[in-house]
Amino acid sequence: MDSKITVLCYERCTTCKKALKWLEENNIPYEVRPIKEQKPTKEELTEWYYASKLPIKKFFNTSGNIYKEQKLKEKLPTMSIEDQLELLATDGMLVKRPLVISPNGILTGFKEEEWSKVLK
Repeated sequence: MDSKITVLCYERCTTCKKALKWLEENNIPYEVRPIKEQKPTKEELTEWYYASKLPIKKFFNTSGNIYKEQKLKEKLPTMSIEDQLELLATDGMLVKRPLVISPNGILTGFKEEEWSKVLK
């Protein structure tokens, strides 16, 4: 993994905007990767999932339209981790954002307290 912080986000996402503002205010250098245009690959997601030690569900954007349309709440519990990672790689909008990849850890979503612990 890189020594810099990469933030995968969606430009119209208000949570992403808040998160980037927080990084600016805390003078934490980062690189933005547009999650819709440069969706994470299955290989990347697999690496991040295992490195994060988070439940796979934390990587899903559970409030997104695709998640709801595909009725993933019902489907995911019966799917293998492998299949879930494959599904996440099909569309960046399925992935929880912002998604932070840093040498100190992987973060999904924006929780200031969590971010302070990992990124400061």
